[in-house]
Amino acid sequence: MYKEILKLKHITKKYPGVTALDDVSLSFREGEIHAIAGENGAGKSTFIKTITGAIYPTSGEIYFEDRLLKTNSPEISMQQGIAAIYQEFNLFPSLSVAENIFYGRYPKKNGTIDYNEMLKRTSRIMEELGIDIAADTLVKNLSVGYQQLVEIAKSVSKETKLLIMDEPSAPLTENEVKHLFRIIKNLKKKRVTIIYISHRLEEIFQICDRVSIFRDGKYIKTLNVKETNVDELIRIMVNRNLGEQYPPKNYSKGEKVLEIRNLNTSLLKDINIEAYRGEILGLAGLVGAGRTETVRALFGAEKVDSGDFYLWGKRLKIKSPQDAIKYGIGLIPEDRKKQGLLLKLPVRYNISFANFQGIKGKLGLDLRKDYEISQKYIASLAIKTPSSEQAAGQLSGGNQQKVVLAKWLFKNSDILIFDEPTRGIDVGAKQEIYKLMVDLVERGKVLIMISSDMSELIGMSDRIIIMHEGKITGNLKKEDFTQEKILSFASGVIEMGEETLE
Repeated sequence: MYKEILKLKHITKKYPGVTALDDVSLSFREGEIHAIAGENGAGKSTFIKTITGAIYPTSGEIYFEDRLLKTNSPEISMQQGIAAIYQEFNLFPSLSVAENIFYGRYPKKNGTIDYNEMLKRTSRIMEELGIDIAADTLVKNLSVGYQQLVEIAKSVSKETKLLIMDEPSAPLTENEVKHLFRIIKNLKKKRVTIIYISHRLEEIFQICDRVSIFRDGKYIKTLNVKETNVDELIRIMVNRNLGEQYPPKNYSKGEKVLEIRNLNTSLLKDINIEAYRGEILGLAGLVGAGRTETVRALFGAEKVDSGDFYLWGKRLKIKSPQDAIKYGIGLIPEDRKKQGLLLKLPVRYNISFANFQGIKGKLGLDLRKDYEISQKYIASLAIKTPSSEQAAGQLSGGNQQKVVLAKWLFKNSDILIFDEPTRGIDVGAKQEIYKLMVDLVERGKVLIMISSDMSELIGMSDRIIIMHEGKITGNLKKEDFTQEKILSFASGVIEMGEETLE
């Protein structure tokens, strides 16, 4: 018999005009890794916040270790042994790893903080988890991947019995993900229950025991991972037949529009790239290869030591993002929350703020025109939002991505750079983004796409340029795409030969 550590019975959460959770009953077993799957807006975030006490349900009951939690809050849930690691880290960058792990409950000796004991305890936790980080290291000096591991160590230090992980692998490299999985398996051996949320469905099959599917605020069903597959999971999640993952393309390569010549920065070495109408140009490479630095240099957001940019054969003077925007270049950044959106401001404002000239009236900004423009893009891009006044930060990841795209379409940008276009976006929304990208190319836009998702890179690109340590090592046509070849170029095992050139 399995021991059930957590039971939720008839949980409902209502907001004005919206039922975020609708009569959800679900239980979790001690020591299992249990995935929660569903499209953005399915109710996953509301569900886990209900467990941690960050949200109080409208109705329903929560039992932890067979005890009814009559009241709940983040403090109460932590006391019970429930912890959560969210996508946004809750760390203090200027404090050490040890100080972050024991923040608010420092070991004391003679009324003062016992730093030696704290460092000792931290080192012991890190050793048990197999994490190679010195206890006195400042968090701000760690990579995002190691910061994620510090969050896990912090949770484990509190004798956690149930750990919720919300998109834990999103900011990690491939090797860091492998390390994360080893840690999760070790926690499972210690009978810690893991609730695992990820848009990367392949991870569910790599590490989870069971998966529960949510759709439109409702719990649909739970499956044993060994008895299902990706296709079945997707079909239940979206409740519709998605058909082909990547949309058909009705365009062909046209004239050269953009050229980067001999670009050099502190990282980049003699980068030469050409982009054409009628193709999606993919940029591939491992973390640190220089892909993002290349497009940021083109967008005027990276210091350039030497090199030139040409549009329709005419040399551009790009010293800032304002210059790039003036030339019709738009960047949909990897981190849309920090670099692409004004999260607390309305969808309407986010669409228009790069082009206030487009909503100017006789006496300043024409708010009626602003509203009409926002309605146009909300409709044409199928942005799911209660209204144009909704704060952008309240939208799902896929809809946030559409708002960033709407901003550049309203600006009438001809060159659109997509940096990790579907990171943190569910499978249904991914297809919507892919279709929008193909539509844009068919309308004559020039698209450059950076992606770390090999399937996406191969499925969406018409040509792929591969980078390694700041240099271009490969340039592949569609007919030459293979995962092995791309990885060989990306790891520097082979470099570009005459047969791979345009």
